[in-house]
Amino acid sequence: MSEYTTLPAASVPVSREVDVLVIGGGASGIAAAIAAAQGGASTMLVEQRGFLGGMGTVALVPAFCPFTDKRKPIIRGLGLALMERMKLACNPGYREEYQDMLDWVPIDPEVLKRVYDDAILENGVVPLYHTFVYDVLLSADRKTVEGVVVVNKTGRSVIRCRYIIDCSGDGDIAALAGVPFQKGGEAGELQPGSMCYLLANVDRPRFRKFLEESGDTGQLHRTVERAIADGALPEGRKSISGLAWVSDCLVGVNFGHVFGVDGTLAEDLTRGAIEGRRTAERQLQFFRRYVPGFEHAHMAASGEQLGIRETRRIEGDYILTVDDFLAARSFTDDIARNAYYIDIHLANSQGAMTFNHLPPGVSHGVPYRILLPVGIDNLWVAGRCVSSDRAVQGSLRVMPNCFSMGQASGTAAALALRDGVGSRGISVGELQQRLVEQDVWLGEDFAPNLM
Repeated sequence: MSEYTTLPAASVPVSREVDVLVIGGGASGIAAAIAAAQGGASTMLVEQRGFLGGMGTVALVPAFCPFTDKRKPIIRGLGLALMERMKLACNPGYREEYQDMLDWVPIDPEVLKRVYDDAILENGVVPLYHTFVYDVLLSADRKTVEGVVVVNKTGRSVIRCRYIIDCSGDGDIAALAGVPFQKGGEAGELQPGSMCYLLANVDRPRFRKFLEESGDTGQLHRTVERAIADGALPEGRKSISGLAWVSDCLVGVNFGHVFGVDGTLAEDLTRGAIEGRRTAERQLQFFRRYVPGFEHAHMAASGEQLGIRETRRIEGDYILTVDDFLAARSFTDDIARNAYYIDIHLANSQGAMTFNHLPPGVSHGVPYRILLPVGIDNLWVAGRCVSSDRAVQGSLRVMPNCFSMGQASGTAAALALRDGVGSRGISVGELQQRLVEQDVWLGEDFAPNLM
């Protein structure tokens, strides 16, 4: 049984009052904050690290997942614009190679950090880095979040807000506010984390020649299987999910799993970070020994934490289901489209991956209602913890989708502020119209719901 102690009552200063408070500086939070500020709301973005970018910079996930349905871009708006801005800020060789790519574009994390800083500042968003949310302040009827208690080097303080957007990735604000949620599968199993990293001093032309001569794929299925049989790699994932070449001598790597990590528990994240770094070192030795072009590879950086794929899924006004995905359904309150495949990683080394693809050119709608946590009137949740079943979470969780859900949330918050209503009181048709004006794509036959 846990032992408890009572903290003394304290007067906590109010450090800021804003119209819209965004918690979490990953893809969804960046888009939410920019969209809210562009809509005229005074906006603050709180992030626990010293930079923005979420899994793309914190965990060094090496590439953006697809923005297309294999025929056309369906994730547009702020997310696509920010990725293109990163390309323009990279070196000439990178720009030339990837200028026309929209799927699996490699991430240069240092460039991306600066791009995100500049984008929020240009739009008048007030950032607050190195800051954790300690608690939420609820109204007497517990239907409104009136502010949050934050903790940082300055101390403990309160940020008051009229509206709040939870882009924590784990539904932290929703959970603190008492919103019900699910986590993992029926037995509580969670997708594993991955420790991603950057390898320098590699030789891409030599690696390409090896692939051509060996007949192996870019995911190195045969080479990985041979290394597992030799005992050089542990049982588990039989291929490399991603080699994202930032240059001919620098590559981002997403390979392997760390099992049994709950990303909402500091103890698990601690164990996962230590195990992840050990796993990455073992993989580095594999690359040097088995993969031509990597003989002299040097690990330039590993993720600050594991890349986390799955934790909470909040209960919203609608739960998006695998049937919706497979039927490619559209909804009257669509605020985005999604075509990324269902991608559920094995929960243990003996498990199997689950994939389910839509046909090229096909996408499904993402309804506004999955962003609205039950019971709270001024809170939106955007990102991988939105209201869906577990299968669909395996599709919605990637960065392009997070951008689109964040943009919709921030735009909705600005509309709610203008009209003095809650998250459910805005005109969904006007929200859709605003999103289309912001270059969001809602389908070939889309017409805004103005009822």
